[in-house]
Amino acid sequence: MSEDKTIKKEKFNIGSYMKNNWKKNVISFVAIFGMGLSLSFLILCNLGTDTCTFMNRNVAAKIGTTFGNWQLVFNIFFLILMIILRRDLIGSGTIFNMVLIAYYADFFDWIWGKTIPDSVFENPVSRGIIFVISLVGFIVTAAIYMNADAGIAPYDAIPVMLNDIFKKLPFFLCRNIIDFTCILIGFLLGGKPLIGHFLMALFLGPTITVVGKLFKKRSKA
Repeated sequence: MSEDKTIKKEKFNIGSYMKNNWKKNVISFVAIFGMGLSLSFLILCNLGTDTCTFMNRNVAAKIGTTFGNWQLVFNIFFLILMIILRRDLIGSGTIFNMVLIAYYADFFDWIWGKTIPDSVFENPVSRGIIFVISLVGFIVTAAIYMNADAGIAPYDAIPVMLNDIFKKLPFFLCRNIIDFTCILIGFLLGGKPLIGHFLMALFLGPTITVVGKLFKKRSKA
């Protein structure tokens, strides 16, 4: 009973609730900013980005529509599933991710086009260094955003909902399954998987798990 009372007290403590959510929103916003920044470099390196983008670009090409239109349909469908199955996963981070990442990537792509010579992304050494740093940056910031507890995007909710069904599977494995499935679908539809797609599929799930454990340790400290 005492534990139940404590939980209820914390739940209805408005000041504490607003303070905690303000911090979560800021963490989520900054992390998504980092994802957009990293994505802009990954696109310019042309060695592979996130697996969802790879799949959806090839689906759009196959059915004869634009990437933006298909991405919107894809997000709406899985957002409806989130509302039905895991409404608790919807938050400011959901909107930040769905709306801002592409704009961030476009903005930074415009900046780099005016400030960085094309040769930087064509030279094997500089291209490789930028790719590795950007890949690590994207994976880490994506893991932070997913663990900020401020809501996640529809695609990122898929492995969470899969984990709800197959509870014995660790989350990182559910994420790996979804990411590699996207690569397979994109490949079957005519796409050419690149090294970045496979590295993203391999390391994003485990990194999300590791960052989640760090967040939990910090909250208990």
